[in-house]
Formats: sequence, C-alpha cells, structure tokens
Amino acid sequence: MSLTACDSGSKTKGSDSDEVVVLRMSHFMPAPSAMNTQAFEPWAKKIEEESNGRIKIENSPSSTLSKASETYDAAVNGRVDIGIQLQGYTSGRFPISQIAELPGMSNSASQMSCLMQTLYDSGTISSEYEDSHVLALYGLGPGVLHSTKLIATPEDMKGLRIRRPSAVAGDIIEIMGAAPVGLPANDIYTSLQRGVIDGLSLPWDGVPIFRVNELIDNHTNIPLYSSSFVMNMNQAKYDSLPDDLKKVLDDNSGMIFSKMVGDVISKMDIEALQDAKEAGSTIVDILDPLNDPAWSGPLKQGTQKYLDSVSRDGADADAIYKKVKEASDFCKV
Repeated sequence: MSLTACDSGSKTKGSDSDEVVVLRMSHFMPAPSAMNTQAFEPWAKKIEEESNGRIKIENSPSSTLSKASETYDAAVNGRVDIGIQLQGYTSGRFPISQIAELPGMSNSASQMSCLMQTLYDSGTISSEYEDSHVLALYGLGPGVLHSTKLIATPEDMKGLRIRRPSAVAGDIIEIMGAAPVGLPANDIYTSLQRGVIDGLSLPWDGVPIFRVNELIDNHTNIPLYSSSFVMNMNQAKYDSLPDDLKKVLDDNSGMIFSKMVGDVISKMDIEALQDAKEAGSTIVDILDPLNDPAWSGPLKQGTQKYLDSVSRDGADADAIYKKVKEASDFCKV
C-alpha cells in the first residue's frame, strides 16, 4: 500500500534540472463548472507558480480518475494524489462532520466553508480524517428543493421521489413523506428526463451546473440542509515532498482555500437564483423554516433523528452539536 502511495504521482525533469512533482487531482465537478474554472484551476495554477514550476497539478474533473463516492479513499490509497469529495457520498463515513450539515447551521457557502474548516482546525471533527492529509474543508450554500410539482408545504412532498445528496437530507425528506433517492449529481439530468425522480434537493449553484433549469421551473427556496466537501491528499505523497514544497501547499490550503472556494460558490448561488427569477420560474421563499409553523416540526424531527444515530455509534452528539452551533455563530457573514 505504501509503495503504491509513494509512486502515485510522477516526477519529471524541469528545464532547470529540478524534479517536477506531478500531483493527480480528482473530483466529480464538470469541467465547465464555475467551481472547477474559478476555484480548482486557479488554485492549481497558483501552486505551480509559487513552486516555480516544481509542482504541477493535473486536474481531472467529472470523475474521470475516481468515482464520486470513492475519491476520498482513492487519495488515501494512492490511486490519486489529491481528491475532492462530498462527505455525504459515503454514508456513515463522516457522521460527526455531517452534524454541520443539519438545518440552521449555515446560510451561505461562505459561512459553511468557514464552519467546516473551523471545526477541523479546532479538532472537533479531525479524528474522522486521520487516514490522509487534509488540505481543506469547505461547504456549499443551503440545499433547497427543485421539483416538477410545486412544493409549498411539507404535505406537498408526500409520495414524491426526491434525490437526496446525503443521509442528513435523506432523513428530512423521508420524514416529510417523500421517498429519498440516492444518486450522483451527474445522474440528475437523465433521472429527471426519465421520470426516475420528481425533484431534488440541491444548492442553487448546482442548478445550472447540472442543467436542472432546463427541466424544472418550480423551486422551494428553503434551507433544508447544507453539504460539505473535503479536499484530501495521500499522506505518503505529502510526506515525500521537500519542506519548501510542503510549505507551498500549506500556504494555499486550510482557511485560505476554504474562503476562496466558499466565496466563489456564494456568488454562483446568487447568480443562479437571479437567473431563475428572470426566467419566470415559480419560487416559494421559506427562509427561516426552523421558525415556520409548517416546516419547523419536520426539520427538528429530522435533526434529532440524525443526532440520535450519531449517539448510538458512541459519540456525544449533543456536545458536538453545541460546538458546531458555536462555530456557526463565529462564521456568520
């Protein structure tokens, strides 16, 4: 295993005879997406520039190197050098981290990104990532509902098949009477076309990325949950780098990366919502559901269901939930 990890990234000779370390980075976001073009690609270019060309990051979008649900482990095992994965794609793998995804914890990608990185830096969730070198954690804006049928109340969800990105969102969807359907984001468009799903929960930034706006014009603008990502690197590969190259990666990771990508996604959310309004889509705003008579009950029930499941696995879910709320308040923007 360790030999595989050490050999996963290739080395070539640069023009100045210094070795060039090639790091293969894998993620599921489409190549044209703003997250790829405005966050991942500029980050890779900055690493190359600050290393004077001694690090070259080969960016592979659209799950070309690893499946969306296997990217974290691909980096752990050395099949790729750097992976970017949605924690929710591996149900039960990051239960403590996903407490931050519960309703009411975040209102924007910028806040969620700060929240996730703060929780990692403070040690609250770091034990879940000890098998790899974490470069950064970040998050998306709130996941809202997009459906073929207008959803104004929880009762409107009964009987619908709704795509869910994580166990957190799935619990909430199920409590409201809908059937949660697990499928990768890249399968959303064809699943809607074929009637496999009646709708989905997805942040606004994902609407144009996965072409949801071409098939759906009913949107319930309600912050049901948030999603988080981890950007991890193979530990042996990181350890093999000389100190000056480690510093280049370190100087562009952590909260610096989280803030950068969070701000990019927040801008995308705003633009996608505005585009939906300009296109004449029907939008129902439920911006404070935890204090809404119709929605608060199911959301609180879903929250407690998830916390109970974490407690059954031996963690002090209530104590962690309190720490997450404190970090959330710290990260408010």
